[in-house]
Amino acid sequence: MTNYGAPPSSPAGWYADPLGRHEMRYYDGAQWTEHVSSHGRQSVDPPVGGSHVPTVQRDPSKVQQDVQRAGQAGVAAWQPGSGSVFTEPILVVNQKAKLIEVNNEYAIYDQHARQIAAVREVGQSAMKKAVRLLTSYDQYLTHKLQVVDMTGTPLLTLTRPAKVMKSRIIVQDPAGYELGQIVQQNVFGKIRFSLESGGHTWGSINAENWRAWNFSIQDHTGAEIARVTKTWEGLAKTMFTTADNYVVQVHRQLEEPLRSLVVASALSIDTALKQDSRGFG
Repeated sequence: MTNYGAPPSSPAGWYADPLGRHEMRYYDGAQWTEHVSSHGRQSVDPPVGGSHVPTVQRDPSKVQQDVQRAGQAGVAAWQPGSGSVFTEPILVVNQKAKLIEVNNEYAIYDQHARQIAAVREVGQSAMKKAVRLLTSYDQYLTHKLQVVDMTGTPLLTLTRPAKVMKSRIIVQDPAGYELGQIVQQNVFGKIRFSLESGGHTWGSINAENWRAWNFSIQDHTGAEIARVTKTWEGLAKTMFTTADNYVVQVHRQLEEPLRSLVVASALSIDTALKQDSRGFG
């Protein structure tokens, strides 16, 4: 059985499923097992096959055009990172274009149009997919996303519990340890979320208009530390598919837990925070 990037020193326990088919999979200390869990229900699924990493076939010049449209404010102050979503100053997030969205899938590029990571939805039942296909009720259901690198190794897990009006996102590491939460503060007007961890508020996400297209991410002092800018993909694509594209600009290197909360915020604005586009967009 393949280890799928699990470090040899990892203790036995439940971890984010590296194959992306379930929420969690049991690692026995030496290899992944067939024991899996989604939404608290355990089942058996042999760890065979590849780890799904969403990709979006997009002209590199269009990725770089997105970066140019977003501008360079605040980005040039520190050097590009090492190809990780936690260290790159610019991330370009492209949603996989679909006529009907049943699984949330995004590709994440650096500013040079190299795909370095992806976002995939995990743990969906056949019933939930049917609900998403036939109704709009899925906006009220629980959604769980994994941020993965190009080998399919989970980096973060983002859970948006079932909601009625306000959303919140629980941010966890691959072992299930909670790093913090992204909590919606209001329903009407310009949408705002707080970044919370360990009983403290570390920052906020602030929509700059009522349609929640562009966001300013600020630390607890109100200083902007990152920006999310939605880019225009053309009228036909906007009208007839679910595709969304945006550029994330991180203005400086950040310490934990703010670093993971900012990355989670930037990568979940459309896939989770805006799950119901009718409510935000």
